[in-house]
Amino acid sequence: MAISESDVRHVALLARLALTDGQVSSLQTELNSILGHIDELQGLDLADVQPTAHALEVTNSMRPDVVKPCLSRELALRNAPEAEGGAFVIPAMAGAGEDV
Repeated sequence: MAISESDVRHVALLARLALTDGQVSSLQTELNSILGHIDELQGLDLADVQPTAHALEVTNSMRPDVVKPCLSRELALRNAPEAEGGAFVIPAMAGAGEDV
């Protein structure tokens, strides 16, 4: 199926694009070229090709989780500007005292 000049103008109208005659001609050529490539792909026998999400095999590059000792609460709060009840005290971000 070939894209006509009127097809390009119609899609441009739907997309609210103001195209010059040169741009319409250029887009018509490009879209027809794309459709030609799609026709070539549709002609391929892909019955034995498995669908893939990636062209190359993807491996996880993250290290495995290993349980390690962590900071005690007291040590973590030692340099905090302000702490209360074993937690950091931070300033109110917005709407202090107001129901959100």
